[in-house]
Amino acid sequence: MNILKRTGNAFLWKIAVCVIPVLLTSSSAFSEERRERLIFDKNLPIQIVSDRLDAFSEKRVVVFSGNATATQGDRVIKSDHLYLFYRNRSQEKTERDADQQFGKKGDLQRIEAKGKVSITEGSRIVTGNEAIYYQDDQKIVMTGNAVMREGDNTIRGDRIIVLLNENRGIVESDPNKRVTATIYPKDSRVKK
Repeated sequence: MNILKRTGNAFLWKIAVCVIPVLLTSSSAFSEERRERLIFDKNLPIQIVSDRLDAFSEKRVVVFSGNATATQGDRVIKSDHLYLFYRNRSQEKTERDADQQFGKKGDLQRIEAKGKVSITEGSRIVTGNEAIYYQDDQKIVMTGNAVMREGDNTIRGDRIIVLLNENRGIVESDPNKRVTATIYPKDSRVKK
C-alpha cells in the first residue's frame, strides 16, 4: 500500500511537470508573436481603477478597495482589494523627502490582491482567494482554491505559483487534498 501511494505521488508529480508547461506554451493558445513576448516588461505602467483609494505614506502602502482592477500590458488583476507595497527608503531622509519619493517609478515592491481574485493574461486565467504579485521577480503566487484555466484545460490546487519570465508554473496541494488536472488534447476536445 505504501509503495502504491509513493508511486501515485511520483506519477502525479510527473504529470504536473509535463502538463503545466503544455498549458503555458500550448501552440493552440500562443501565437509565435506571443512566445517571443513571454519576457514581460515589468516597467510598463500599471493602471488601477477602484471604488476607493487609501494611501498610507508612512507605511508605504496604497489600498484600492471595491472592484479593484490593475492592468499592466495584457495582464489584468481583479479583486475586492488591492494593496500596493512600496520599498522602504532610508530612515535618514526627512519626511518631505520621503513624500517626494513615495510612488516614484521603480519603487513598487509587490501587489497583494484579496477577495475573489482573478488574473488574466491572454487566454490564461488564474483564480483564487488571494494572490501576491512580486514585481521584481515577475512571480505570482495564488492561494485558496487556486484554479488555472487555459481554454478547456483546468488545473486545481491549494497554491499556484506562476514564474512569468520563465514560462513555467508550480501547483501545490494542501496535505489533505491532491492537485487535479483536466487536459484536452488539441484534436479531441469535448464539445460542451
